[in-house]
Amino acid sequence: MVASMTQMSSRDALLDCALDLLIRHGYRGASFGDIATALGMTRANIHYHFGSKQALVEEVLARYVDETLAALRGIWLANGQTFEERVEQMLQFSLSRFRRYNRRGSKAHSWSLISRLRQDAELLSLAGRTQLQRFSRELEAILTNALSADVARGTFSADTPIAAIAAQLALIADNASAIIIDPAGAHHLEAVYRGFADMVKRGFGHPAPRRRTR
Repeated sequence: MVASMTQMSSRDALLDCALDLLIRHGYRGASFGDIATALGMTRANIHYHFGSKQALVEEVLARYVDETLAALRGIWLANGQTFEERVEQMLQFSLSRFRRYNRRGSKAHSWSLISRLRQDAELLSLAGRTQLQRFSRELEAILTNALSADVARGTFSADTPIAAIAAQLALIADNASAIIIDPAGAHHLEAVYRGFADMVKRGFGHPAPRRRTR
């Protein structure tokens, strides 16, 4: 039992270290040697857990995509939240990841594994590229379902172009890392998300009913 837990701990540490190196340096900058040095272990230990770099990257990416989709699904399928509030939470989720890798006053660095590995897509295995495609496809489905529910509740008009709005919002999320390209980039991302939310609300949102006064 202890050995099993130790192996699981080592595996998690390897995944976390690989994630950090992949985000910061991309596919080429995350070798078994770099990970071994960072964790103070041997390359043989990494080979024991994953066998190959491709297998390691595939598992890191799959876990990251799962966690990201779970977080966004929690935001968009939560009850009692307005469209603008959910867009704001989506923005803050991205900014929290951005701040993890970027200190105030410093040059902006890569902070999204999905965006970083899209740049190295030709180096990924088919399974890795499929994970990137899965993220975009499933995020768009989450947004479509949430917007369909909003229309059904009467929050948005019946002629709301659900598919187009979901596609545009997914595109913003997919390119959030590219939008933040300098120290002021966080403000650019805020403007894009909030501006889009306001545009959708003004174009298709139904005003809240006025309360009757006696």
